[in-house]
Amino acid sequence: MIVSVSRRCDVPAFQAEWFMAALRAGAVGVANPFRPGPPPRVSLRRGDVDAFVFWSRDVRPLLPHLAELESGGFPSIFLLTATGYPRALEPGVPSVAEAAAFFRELAARVGRRRIAWRYDPVLITPETDSAFHARRFAEMANLLAPCASRVIVSFFDPYPKALRRLRRSGIEADAASGGAEAQAALLAGFAAVAAREGLEIRSCAEAASWAGVAHGKCVDEELLNELFGLDLSYRKDPAQRKLCLCTLSIDIGRYGECGHGCLYCYARREKPGAGRLPDRRRPSHRDA
Repeated sequence: MIVSVSRRCDVPAFQAEWFMAALRAGAVGVANPFRPGPPPRVSLRRGDVDAFVFWSRDVRPLLPHLAELESGGFPSIFLLTATGYPRALEPGVPSVAEAAAFFRELAARVGRRRIAWRYDPVLITPETDSAFHARRFAEMANLLAPCASRVIVSFFDPYPKALRRLRRSGIEADAASGGAEAQAALLAGFAAVAAREGLEIRSCAEAASWAGVAHGKCVDEELLNELFGLDLSYRKDPAQRKLCLCTLSIDIGRYGECGHGCLYCYARREKPGAGRLPDRRRPSHRDA
């Protein structure tokens, strides 16, 4: 069993203490957002967990617990998102300089092969046009390539709630993410930069493969097998989008509890207080 931590919320950033408490307890309740009621329990015991896949924009709160996690023998990889967008789009994420610092710290402790940089989503707006992305990607690749072995790119998916949220904030996003030709041109530039910096480049949940950018899997059983000598087989995760190639995993996060406040986020819930930064010292889950 691969455990995803988490697509629904940045658990390393906002619930690191909760996660470690659940790990020590050996199980966690995982609520189904479409089925109210007591959450089913998922084992976190070493014999039941093949690997953890951590998703985060700010892994710093998890770093003090890394030695405990590693000593427990749990294989893990880290998918760290950094885009360097204007604060109007992502008000609560670390700066590029801060992200580069914790990329370096994590790489020094686990090695760059276990870290992937996610430049996701590629969002086309008047302020973040193709020229912005070409420049920003090159700048960040130069900073992060020594700390990550792979970069995963994906274009903005125009979820209606995200589009409405952007427009309410006065930001007109291109719902087509610039169109196929613009995407192909951008990816060609990204691929050239990645090759120069020594980064593998993959796409995430895209219909086409362009300019030497192959379809990729964020939750990648082949990479886990290679890194940790596992024998995981591939099974597409049916809970993910049609074009997503991720192998099956169990996500232990919960929607609506991320404090980064990114306007384009598909997982952000429209509720009072959404986007406000919670106290990172306290777990907000109550079902561990």
